[in-house]
Amino acid sequence: MPAVGLGAIVRPASAAGHAAAAFNVVGIEHAEAIVAGAEAAGAPVVLQISENCIAYHGALRPIGQAAVAIAQSATVPVAVHLDHATSEDLVAEADRLGFGSVMYDASMLPYAQNVGATARIAAWCHDRGIWIEAEIGEVSGKDGVHAPDARTRPQEAADFAAATGVDALAVAVGSSHAMLTRDAVLDLELIAAIHAAVSVPLVLHGSSGVPDEMLAAAVRAGLTKINIATQLNKVFTAAIREYLARDAAAADPRRYVAAGREAIAGEVTRLLGVLSLRYPRAPSPPPT
Repeated sequence: MPAVGLGAIVRPASAAGHAAAAFNVVGIEHAEAIVAGAEAAGAPVVLQISENCIAYHGALRPIGQAAVAIAQSATVPVAVHLDHATSEDLVAEADRLGFGSVMYDASMLPYAQNVGATARIAAWCHDRGIWIEAEIGEVSGKDGVHAPDARTRPQEAADFAAATGVDALAVAVGSSHAMLTRDAVLDLELIAAIHAAVSVPLVLHGSSGVPDEMLAAAVRAGLTKINIATQLNKVFTAAIREYLARDAAAADPRRYVAAGREAIAGEVTRLLGVLSLRYPRAPSPPPT
């Protein structure tokens, strides 16, 4: 089926009280595995391509065209999204390649400059029918320091969304990018307060460090798009290590990379269950 816009995935998820799952692509195997996992779950999914991924491939076009082609061949709705773009030229190229959405990241700028730059890009995107996400403040971890202590203030988030006209807003509520452990503690009360104050869907970056039960609780509290990258890289690498440990003479990368691809697909299917709130709630304590 044709690739869809991000709004076509986020809006139904929000209406159902679920979350849209957005997984970051590193190589073509990631994109193939993410879609395979979504097809197994019978759920829509988002393929995200970040500036770091683009730098790895040397340009957006090769991996971007591959992701769009994989999305178009899927049997479930798949959106292709540009993640953490800091370049206006990159946003324009994503549009030319057929991406339906972008995350424009001016969060490193002072607040007023972030508002101005984001509002300008949002107007450009809306003129072309592109869904745009932005970030207020800066979710920790992008600089390699994993101290998830940044917090978004509800009123500032509401003011930012209104001033920029973005379609979705990434907020800082206790997660951190690139965490290798799954022990982050999200501020569920803050999520609920921001959700009550802001009219657009809320996005969680740095979700790989959040345990399943807390991800499900955060969705119930008001998060609508959940970004996951490092967790897929962990299972991919672990599967390849295991394969090579079993077969030290392995030389054909199609063999061991396929093991990593299968591991990603399984993890995507599992996480889609968590984010659609099929994760079991903790039992209620007995009455006293």
